[in-house]
Amino acid sequence: MHPNMICEELHSALRTIAAKYAQDQICVVMDEEVAGKGKSIVESRWNVLCMPVSEEDKSLETVQRIWDFLFAHGITRRGLLICIGGGVLTDIGGFAAATYKRGVDYLNVPTTLLAMIDASSGGKTGINYGGLKNSIGCFDPPVETLICPDWLKSLPANQWLSGFGEMLKTGLVSESALWYQLLQYDLEKMDSEALKPLIAQCVAAKKRIVEADPKEEGLRKVLNFGHTFGHALEEISIQKSDVSSPPLLHGYAVVYGMIAELYLSVVKLRCPKEPLQQLTQVMLHYYGKPQCKCSDREALVALMQQDKKNERTAQINCTLIQDIGLPLINQVITPEEAHEALEYLFSL
Repeated sequence: MHPNMICEELHSALRTIAAKYAQDQICVVMDEEVAGKGKSIVESRWNVLCMPVSEEDKSLETVQRIWDFLFAHGITRRGLLICIGGGVLTDIGGFAAATYKRGVDYLNVPTTLLAMIDASSGGKTGINYGGLKNSIGCFDPPVETLICPDWLKSLPANQWLSGFGEMLKTGLVSESALWYQLLQYDLEKMDSEALKPLIAQCVAAKKRIVEADPKEEGLRKVLNFGHTFGHALEEISIQKSDVSSPPLLHGYAVVYGMIAELYLSVVKLRCPKEPLQQLTQVMLHYYGKPQCKCSDREALVALMQQDKKNERTAQINCTLIQDIGLPLINQVITPEEAHEALEYLFSL
């Protein structure tokens, strides 16, 4: 596909949806890193806010900036906010839309693999608060999510790997056929054309789960596999980050979290060892070892005890798996078991 086709196809799709709204009631919030290509799919009469977006920007201050932008342009509850960017931007934009005047429609155009697979669909919106990832937010689905894998051609390798981590999670909790297809995908080539059918399968798997349980009261919790440990590892990396050591990308954290939770699945549920061995090989070859020390374990366990998925204070709630495609939700683990799983992860 010609590189400009991404703009032509998305522009057409956006115009079709935008035609349902008054044109002076349409605003766009866009990650400044994709502004060059992003602006080419946006109508000139729509109001556009370009902004830097990183995990550190996933804050109330950034949401206030979007609210101010909507107020400044007189957007009513019949307006539309179009969010163009990665998962951080779609999370923030969706939360701003969900809370502005008690709710305005929003549409997502994900530009990273992670956002396509995870953040831009399913209706989870939010910000980080109090040192905890996604601790403030709400469920509010977008009116549409427009996925075009040709955005991926300009992504750096680490962003590909981050998104692929969520794809691996989807395979482990959904079906063995998808898991083995993902293992066979050539991460050295990073071919977006070859990835398209796998993206479609992962998105379809998540859609089936979300439609059955939109507010995560049961089944949808299977999508949290790897995230109890992963979010803690991600938050520690943010706290310790500096110019020479940037924060851990979400998909990397999920891969490390899945290793820890697969270990517990083997120990507690007698899950076969093969998925753990397979994912460990992928991790060591492509993702490297987590840059944490044994001295971080106490802080990591403390973060897990504050995780929003916990149903009681200080308990640690995980999703584990009995086998590929057989996840078990609401598996409570002890701090001692969490320490043991971290020790295993750090020993690899």
